[in-house]
Amino acid sequence: MRREMFTGSAAVAVLLLTAGCGLAEKPPGQANAVQPAGDSKKVGSVYGADGGDGAYGAGSGADPAYGDGGSGADPAGGAAKNGPAGQLKVAELPELGAAVTDSEGFTLYRFDKDTPKPPKSACEGDCAAAWPAVAADDVTAGEGIDAGLLGSVARADGTRQLTLAGWPVYRYAKDAKPGDALGEGVGGTWHALGADGKPAAAAKAPAQGAGADPGAGAGAGAGAGAELSVAQNPMLGGILADAEGRTLYRFDKDSAWPMKIGCLGTCLDTWKPAEPVDKSKLSGIAAELVGTVKRPDGSEQLTIDCWPAYTFTGDKEPGDITGHNKQGLWFAMTDKGKKAKAAH
Repeated sequence: MRREMFTGSAAVAVLLLTAGCGLAEKPPGQANAVQPAGDSKKVGSVYGADGGDGAYGAGSGADPAYGDGGSGADPAGGAAKNGPAGQLKVAELPELGAAVTDSEGFTLYRFDKDTPKPPKSACEGDCAAAWPAVAADDVTAGEGIDAGLLGSVARADGTRQLTLAGWPVYRYAKDAKPGDALGEGVGGTWHALGADGKPAAAAKAPAQGAGADPGAGAGAGAGAGAELSVAQNPMLGGILADAEGRTLYRFDKDSAWPMKIGCLGTCLDTWKPAEPVDKSKLSGIAAELVGTVKRPDGSEQLTIDCWPAYTFTGDKEPGDITGHNKQGLWFAMTDKGKKAKAAH
């Protein structure tokens, strides 16, 4: 591939590519390369670090605990509590279809990294703060729920968690009101719960390989173990998330044609270049759009249709979008590498 380097007074590196961008597999060692230019700090992967000093859109002044761009849920109340679910119900949720809710109408979830046989929860510690376990006490089966599928599993702290068809049941702390389903698709491993224990949207999920069963458990199905997936956000629609559920962003001072890296120096204190992913572990995104670029410090960065992808240190929980529209320069990315736009 022929390359042509342009230099200028600004501390950015530019690369012209003579072939189509992000549309073909490149041989090993032939990733799009950006030559060193300017100061570039070592890339880190700190999630939930200090949002920085305002450089490149940091420091909005909003409380970052649950994100100023999310649902606004109070982590101390409502759906964040791990109390009894009361009488379970089946409700029709937009774009998801029939899903299980508690007696107040809050959506219930399952985690692909759990196992149903035997029942076992893989969500502890910080995970359990974002995804409160539903207590097994005082739960009954309403219309559409098979009482024979209800059970419980002992958690590490000695409490008993509700199970449905063997799958441990959770709420999502960012669901602020009945009918919210902000947890659907987070990290490619969290799904609204169907009455049979499978993901509620399993029938509507895009196929990611012949014979994939979205309800088969950890390591199977489109969402299980995904390193890059499409998460549904109520404000922005489908946006990209990494394996930990962190929103991925693009920067207007970067470009895909010609290839340009504009986030260098102190910018990297706040915006962390996303690491490359395994193309066999994608959910909801075309593999030919996924690539990498070599940064000035020699590290490899994930690209989506040649747009470099970043995470934002101001995002504290999976699904946060606090970096969206920062300084009018940073935007959550769609599965096509485009800027996500607020739904009208």
